[in-house]
Amino acid sequence: MYEVETVLPFDENNKSKSTQIAKMFDEIAPQYDTLNHTMSMNLDKRWRRIGLKALSDLKPQTVLDIATGTGDLAIEAYRVLRPQRILGVDISENMMKVAKKKVLALGLQDTIDFDKQRCCSLTIESNSFDAITVSFGVRNFENLDLGLQQMLRVLRPGGRLMILELSTPDKFPIKQGYKIYSNIIPILGKLFANNKAAYGYLPKSISAFPQNNEMADIMRKNGFKNVSFRKLSFGICTMYLGTKGK
Repeated sequence: MYEVETVLPFDENNKSKSTQIAKMFDEIAPQYDTLNHTMSMNLDKRWRRIGLKALSDLKPQTVLDIATGTGDLAIEAYRVLRPQRILGVDISENMMKVAKKKVLALGLQDTIDFDKQRCCSLTIESNSFDAITVSFGVRNFENLDLGLQQMLRVLRPGGRLMILELSTPDKFPIKQGYKIYSNIIPILGKLFANNKAAYGYLPKSISAFPQNNEMADIMRKNGFKNVSFRKLSFGICTMYLGTKGK
C-alpha cells in the first residue's frame, strides 16, 4: 500500500477512499472549474496541452480519459488530437453532468461520451484504446497498482498512457512559495466552494503521492515500457508517459 492510498477527504474511516472521493467531487462539482482554474492561475490548461502533444505522434483514433471530471482534458483532446472517439470515465456523477453540458454546448456529443466507472475495475474490453490520459486524478485512486494494471489492460499494444499529476516543487523559491500556498488552499475551498475538507485533502494527497522516479518505477513494475517523466512549471506539475509493449 502506498501512503497516498491512506489519505482520505473526510474523517470517515468506515467508508472506502473511492466512496469518499465520489462524495467529495459530487459536492464541489458546480464550483470546480472556476476554483480549479483560479487556484492554478490557468496553468492547468497549459499542462493539458503539453500532455496531449506528447501523444500527437501516435495519431490516436480512440482515447480513454480516466478521472475525466468536468471533461476539460477530453474536450482538449478533441481539439489537439482529433480522434474518432473519446470516452471519459469517472466515479462522480455530478462532475460528469457538468462535462456533458460542456460537450453538448460544443456540439461534440457524437465524439465524446461519458460513463461512470471505477478506475480499479474498468468494464472496458482489453486492447481497445490507442491512448489513455489521466489529469490530476491518479492520486485519488483507491489502489494505484490496480488502476495502472487496468489501464495497461485496456490499452492497445503500442498504445501510450499520459498522466498529469500535481507535485511538490523542490527548488528555491518555488518550494517555499508552494508550502505557503498549500496552507491557503483549504481556506479558498471554504470561502468559494463551502468545502474546506475537499481542499484540505488536495495538498495532503499531493504530498503523499509517489513522485518523479518513484512513480516511474511504479509504472514499470505494473508493466509499462519506455517510462519517462517531465517536470512542468518548476515542478508544480509532472507529466508521466508509458507505453504498452507490442
